[in-house]
Amino acid sequence: MGMEFNYNSENNSEIIYVGDPMCSWCYGIAPQLILLRDYFKEKAIGFKIVVGGLRPGGGDPWNDEMKSFLKHHWEEVHKMSGQPFGYGLFKKEGFNYDTEPACRAVVAARPWLGNRELEFFEAIQKKFYVDSEDPSTIRFYNDLCTKFDIDFELFTKKYQNQTVVNDTYDEFRLNRQWGVRGYPTVLFRTGDELYLITNGYAKFDQMKIRLLEILDQKAV
Repeated sequence: MGMEFNYNSENNSEIIYVGDPMCSWCYGIAPQLILLRDYFKEKAIGFKIVVGGLRPGGGDPWNDEMKSFLKHHWEEVHKMSGQPFGYGLFKKEGFNYDTEPACRAVVAARPWLGNRELEFFEAIQKKFYVDSEDPSTIRFYNDLCTKFDIDFELFTKKYQNQTVVNDTYDEFRLNRQWGVRGYPTVLFRTGDELYLITNGYAKFDQMKIRLLEILDQKAV
């Protein structure tokens, strides 16, 4: 699996989670990823998020067909993962399912988050999927900033900065360059080699076994 590393990494070996906060299967897998990250943290393996860009710009018509499509997926995710959903979104007269703002918020918040980036990512998901709030509005992030000890005014400036917009789209391009076509995708990087852990929803144990197999192969 070919890749170019045009982001900074402090780790020689790391799990790379390619996901989008507004991807329902990414919401489904969130608790499993926290288990995976914490298990391998003890083995000195890092964890990094690359934002996916599921529907940058959006633009799909907000009609009954779109709502039915989303509702079906959400019900499948709930059935598989047990994650709760609210369905208030479907009562909105209009909604642009643009996933770029939520992805950009993750990139903008990174300087403050340290090892809590996955928790911030998950907090966006819960506010969207359970509370049916719109991640494209800046006020969406006000209480999240409070929760994660981020100065909201500084976050807003960073979020609106063109450099952060560019960095976000760079990550969209990067994961496509790796051949990622769906989310969630979980990869393992060691040195300049990249391995697929899962493309799509998986349980912690499945991902753990796959990663341990790769580590065993590397040790031979």
